[in-house]
Amino acid sequence: MKHFCALLLCLGSLASWAQQAEAPSPPGAPVQTARTELLLDPDTDEVAVQSLPSDSAVVLLISRQPKLMGPPQYYFAQYRADLALRHEQAVTIKDEYDLVRLSSEPGVVYALFRSRIMPGRLLVAAYNVRGGQVHTQEFDTKQYRQLVSMRAVDGRLLATVTLADQLHQTVLLLEVATGRFQFLPSLYEPLTTELTSVMDAPAGRAEFILSQTNGRKQRLMLKQLSAEQGQLLRSEMVQTESERTLITAQLSPPQDTSARLLAGTYGLRGPQYAQGLFTTDLTAPPANPSDPRPAMRFYDFRRLRHFFEYLNPAKEARLRSRSARRDEREEAPLRWHYRLLLHELLPQPDGGYTLVAEVYYPRYLYNSYGPSGSIGGLGYLNNPGSMPQSYGVAGRTLLGIRTTHVLVCGFDRRGSLLWDNAYVVSSDLMHSELEEAVRTLTLPDGRLVLAYLLDNELHYKLINQGETGPNDLKVPIFTAGPGIKEKVLDTRQPDVQPLGGRRYVASGFQRIQSERMPERQVFFLQTLEF
Repeated sequence: MKHFCALLLCLGSLASWAQQAEAPSPPGAPVQTARTELLLDPDTDEVAVQSLPSDSAVVLLISRQPKLMGPPQYYFAQYRADLALRHEQAVTIKDEYDLVRLSSEPGVVYALFRSRIMPGRLLVAAYNVRGGQVHTQEFDTKQYRQLVSMRAVDGRLLATVTLADQLHQTVLLLEVATGRFQFLPSLYEPLTTELTSVMDAPAGRAEFILSQTNGRKQRLMLKQLSAEQGQLLRSEMVQTESERTLITAQLSPPQDTSARLLAGTYGLRGPQYAQGLFTTDLTAPPANPSDPRPAMRFYDFRRLRHFFEYLNPAKEARLRSRSARRDEREEAPLRWHYRLLLHELLPQPDGGYTLVAEVYYPRYLYNSYGPSGSIGGLGYLNNPGSMPQSYGVAGRTLLGIRTTHVLVCGFDRRGSLLWDNAYVVSSDLMHSELEEAVRTLTLPDGRLVLAYLLDNELHYKLINQGETGPNDLKVPIFTAGPGIKEKVLDTRQPDVQPLGGRRYVASGFQRIQSERMPERQVFFLQTLEF
């Protein structure tokens, strides 16, 4: 415990803090049950957080810069659900490596590092949550350049990566115990291809969904691979012959063998923007015996009750009225210009599935040669439909990915839409890269919680199927017990992750001013229970 005993400040149970707050708690507000602080500085120290709901644990990978000379010192620190420190373990990481990302499977947290000196060289540190051991393994892949996504299954990492030719991406299988690796030849695609995946850990399989386009229309290809050797076990194509084109999709968890629901987005005459959602049950027999393709259901965004709630009521009414007039005149439907980031399908107690999808657009900073219509040098701030087709254009810099709202849809196990809802988020919610900005928690009564941490406040919405609810619920993160006045001056790297059951764990760096103590700079963990 020598590394952390001087850094750990546990403030204990916070269950009574909600009653001590001056403002009344909003409906369904979470109880803040525990808090832990580490005396770390964001200017010199780095922290990555990985929650493991299956183990009721939170694991931190901490990098500390020595006071004098020398490389950073790395430690894994494991906390129980009550944020009591359970174990810590130092790990030796060469100075040439930078942390890329954490990933996990039940019982193990994986940290992937990339070499600054040798392109293609990787290092994986695997931390065993149940025993506290750390195993490190180097991989000299030569062709690896950038990580797109990463999944862990049965002691292996399946990483979607870009290659040295700057034109293609593939899946890199890393066997952490032995150091064996291979680029999977069955998944070698252009950079424009979107890949999503689901893992079947008990069966040792992974299923990838990838898009294939000819520039005008796009189809989806499903490929099932062995997670052990990466062999192609099965492939199937999903496409439509209408003017619709399939963009991207998620597949129901493979543990449900009685149905295989594919749910995703479709466009009209082009793979760029989404026009609505589609679903298909891949296990259902085809409606037409002469046509082997599975039957599909399509849901235009205008058919959804809550999708356009991010607009003001007057604008939403005008849009729906305009769309209705086009229907009456039997004209072509309005073309929507939305981009959606799909979360994994969530199984529901009734046997159906819930799809959570974030609507986003890139936000740019233009130089003096940018469009004259931009305000203060910022272009495409409020209209998702005005986005250019590619991010990399001369004369502009990508500021980040802005999330406007989150679409939530409930389907039965065959893909019929049962209800829809939406969460309109703060205009300040923006990330530096495309990633999930809102985290989902399924409560025992079937309701969903959508939450994100912005500055020092947890923003959330309770989703009870299609019922209308407020979008502005939020609670501050309390930093002290009753009777102690403190003010959070600054919050950096705010994050929130599901911790299982009814709990989230919030984290980040805070600079705190107290009336009784000197100002302090800390990294905090805090549990919030709904």
